Amino acid sequence: MTIHELQQEILRLKRETDTCILAHSYQAREILEVADVCGDSFTLALAAVQQPHRNMLMCGVHFMAESVKLLAPEKTVRLANPLAGCPMAEQMDKDIISAVKQSLPDYTVVAYINTTASLKTVCDVCVTSSSAVQIVQRIDNPNILFIPDKNLGAWVADQCPEKNIKLLEGGCPIHAAVTVADVQAARAANPEALLLVHPECVPSVVALADYVGSTTGIMQYAKQSAAREFIIGTEATIAEHLQYDCPDKRFFALGTKLVCPNMKLTTLPDVLLALRGEGGTVIDMDDEMIASARKCVDKMIELGG
Repeated sequence: MTIHELQQEILRLKRETDTCILAHSYQAREILEVADVCGDSFTLALAAVQQPHRNMLMCGVHFMAESVKLLAPEKTVRLANPLAGCPMAEQMDKDIISAVKQSLPDYTVVAYINTTASLKTVCDVCVTSSSAVQIVQRIDNPNILFIPDKNLGAWVADQCPEKNIKLLEGGCPIHAAVTVADVQAARAANPEALLLVHPECVPSVVALADYVGSTTGIMQYAKQSAAREFIIGTEATIAEHLQYDCPDKRFFALGTKLVCPNMKLTTLPDVLLALRGEGGTVIDMDDEMIASARKCVDKMIELGG
């Protein structure tokens, strides 16, 4: 089958099966084209509540599918590729953070949404990269344990000097791999381009950026800016999507390291097989897990509103 034929069959099957396809922004263009909702992990989770479909198909990674199930437990949630995980989400678990909490009893545990549902059960509030600063500022407690991404946490700490923010060793290995030398090389090759960077990058790289923000923030900034050239310091697929969306501008990936292999696992055939019930994996969590893990997500919605 051609890509077009695959897409047409997917569109037919999603209508036939009452399925909403959720695609993270890092997915390939041909997957975004058949999705009902595209965006960051929190956008996709909220969409599960807002969409009327009884079935949700996540084209992303495991923790994202879990987030959808937490907010829409009555729906059947399937992850298109069962192998698509997230190294950062899997770096810390419930036992590790429970032990840390015992040594820091007066700290509020703030968890990046890029964490497992199990870990969320021992956290106080979730954040996204776009809402982290606002939510941390609104927490009454000055003592914050921010997990798991120490680079995002350091960026939040810089903007919340009134808070005592403790960080652990953790983060996105893809974003963290980018170096100052990579920035210098990209700027030398594209001297007129603005540098837009995700805060999961190391602080020395973030300090060189013209704009720092979430994936959604980076895309919005690039689209709205009067500038014509941009170096994109997040997953390389975003530079490709922006080039499609803004053909009158130019977009350059920040080196060759910003490629997430887990996001690249999901293919159009995966989507087709999942819709046929022949592939993917159903996300199952018991009621106790859902109720416990959802508390910090609900707190995020409350403080981020």
